[in-house]
Amino acid sequence: MRRLDQVLAVVAEWVQKAENDLTTAAHTLKLRAKCPTDTVCFHAQQCVEKYLKALLVLNGVSFPKTHDIEDILALVPAPCRPDLSIDDQARLTNYATVARYPGGQPPIALAEARCAVSTARRVRRDVRRLLPRQALRRPL
Repeated sequence: MRRLDQVLAVVAEWVQKAENDLTTAAHTLKLRAKCPTDTVCFHAQQCVEKYLKALLVLNGVSFPKTHDIEDILALVPAPCRPDLSIDDQARLTNYATVARYPGGQPPIALAEARCAVSTARRVRRDVRRLLPRQALRRPL
């Protein structure tokens, strides 16, 4: 039982970090025209990545240090894999890598940033349904 408690504690840490990213993305969207959309999209990607990694920890699956959503999603056991299209996976991965740095990327539209947050919320909802309650409690 001790091992399960340790696993759940680590899952809870991933969940809390994911929640922080989603909170940051959602609140930043409220800036509307002044919204740094690249920041919103980065945090939406981070939310998805961390929820997927929480699932991997829960299922005892090791994972590399990567921000590639397609690679991470492929490691998630099929029965608990959230539905993310190939386009969503590529877009999210781009937010964590290419979109974070200068170099010719066109600006991200506010509508696209809203869509990224919506995707993160959907993945959050799907993953949280699979996690034990103990992993969803906010630490004291």
